[in-house]
Amino acid sequence: MNFAVKPNLEAVRPTSLMQRARGIGRIKTKQRDGKTCLDTLFQEGCGKIRLPHTHSQALEAVLINTAGGITGGDQIDWSAEVSPRGKLVVTTQACERSYRSTGDTALVRAKLHVGAGAHLDWLPQETILFAGSKLSRTLDITLEPAATLTAIEAVLLGRDAMGEEARDAMFSDNWRIYRGDRLLHAEATRLTGDGSERDGLSLLDGCRAFASILHLAANADMANIVLDRLRLQHTGKDMIAASANGERLVIRAMAPTGLALRRLIVPTLIELTGAGDLPRLWHL
Repeated sequence: MNFAVKPNLEAVRPTSLMQRARGIGRIKTKQRDGKTCLDTLFQEGCGKIRLPHTHSQALEAVLINTAGGITGGDQIDWSAEVSPRGKLVVTTQACERSYRSTGDTALVRAKLHVGAGAHLDWLPQETILFAGSKLSRTLDITLEPAATLTAIEAVLLGRDAMGEEARDAMFSDNWRIYRGDRLLHAEATRLTGDGSERDGLSLLDGCRAFASILHLAANADMANIVLDRLRLQHTGKDMIAASANGERLVIRAMAPTGLALRRLIVPTLIELTGAGDLPRLWHL
């Protein structure tokens, strides 16, 4: 007796793998005639670094993700090393976009080293979280004695012009800042897609844009001087606050839109940057 058996084609069909972006960018500086210059540069995959001409003594590096955004499963690693007494400004070509994920989490990692007496401005433009996106980001920075730092990470929940809110976006951001082997600053931000995170009075209170700024001064006295200047810039109605603890100055800001957030943080960053002004890409 014969039986006709229908083959299970789904069982033997190979699983299609979606293409994922991979990127690596590394930069190292050196000093020449009192000016910070390029020493080494490495690029791989979608990670690119460009060095625009400036009239500053600082070297400016622009990070570019040629994939046009990130989504679940993508991985990008940035690293920078500033020579002793050097000045480096690192920014991005545009806002980074984290798109809807089909399941995996996108990973963006930055590892930075600031030599003795050097200054680093870590000034990436805002990250835009789209609906359904999943992003995990880490920032690890080591500073040598007398090194100083200004660092920002800003997040927009959806696009203002489209009226998006990206309420189901998932996001984690972990910072670790060391002076040699001593931990100076650690923080973790997490969004799980729960509405209480977005609407709670003690959290975002309905805002769709927020930023964290960290400034490490040469000493506690300098940190307090800068804090006094920053408090004169903002009124009591602005949703921005700063506090100093030793050499560390921490600023938090939030706003209903990305444009409103920029109006809050740009004057603050100009006050804190080692180059005296923001990169031109921040003004476009």
